[in-house]
Amino acid sequence: MRKGCLLDPIHTLSYCAAIAVYRCVTNLYLTNTAVRVRLLSGRFKRVSNYTHPWHIRRAVQILRDGGVIAYPTEAVWGLGCDPWNRQAVSRLLSLKSRAVDKGVILACGDMNQLDFLLSSLTSAQYQKLSESWPGPYTWLVPDLFNRIPGWIKGNHKKVAVRVSEHSLIIELSAAFGRPIVSTSANPAGAPPAINALRVRQYFGDLLDYIVPGELGREQQPSRIMDLDSGVIIRN
Repeated sequence: MRKGCLLDPIHTLSYCAAIAVYRCVTNLYLTNTAVRVRLLSGRFKRVSNYTHPWHIRRAVQILRDGGVIAYPTEAVWGLGCDPWNRQAVSRLLSLKSRAVDKGVILACGDMNQLDFLLSSLTSAQYQKLSESWPGPYTWLVPDLFNRIPGWIKGNHKKVAVRVSEHSLIIELSAAFGRPIVSTSANPAGAPPAINALRVRQYFGDLLDYIVPGELGREQQPSRIMDLDSGVIIRN
């Protein structure tokens, strides 16, 4: 080492690497903090809903295995499972103490995932849906050929479906390959959970996975409307 030199080449490289990592972490923290500040100040219209792909893969595997998950939606936390897995739906309804005859909502992030259901609609009906989706609107759609299981529709001839703009629902349904059940995360009669802590208080360890993420920008659960009549079932 030359006289007056404080660090040899190896230590110099290690020191520089440490400084680089520190700056990277600091910048990431400041960026995330700035995003949250702008969100709280109202400068951004939408909440950042980024969820790491690992959590998406984990949730999808659980859905495929017949499990029940909790995940954030546009306004409240929801419970989800594979709509075509009767045992999974039955377990979900049992957790909520919800009667099967009430039916549940199906959610996805792309209208193409509902083509099997929407192909029998008139052009006017299809246009009405496409003008409101993606968005916080749930429509009661005719299931003319009984393509949706009875345990999803309950005692109804129509099925409640929504194409969401929430990034987590978009990613989950895309990775799963079809719509998922979307019903509020709460026991019957209790207020819907608005954070993961409340989900855990409601259900403890009875859920197979709680997908981390943030709620969307809506203040109320989705509006429910009848596609044929236009009647608002839930405002």
